[in-house]
Amino acid sequence: MTRRTRLLAVAEVLTWWVLLVALWLALISAVDTLELVVGASAAALAAPAARAARRAVTDR
Repeated sequence: MTRRTRLLAVAEVLTWWVLLVALWLALISAVDTLELVVGASAAALAAPAARAARRAVTDR
């Protein structure tokens, strides 16, 4: 894996994480510290899975 490829992969996972956290915050009714931690943690687990799923579908 080249440095550029690694940087693109990190950027994609970070983008997925930001989008998933934003979705979580938009869908909950009350934003408190615990909800923010849970949402960020769930997004941290789902972001690499989202990248892997996209790569599997696009075959790249």
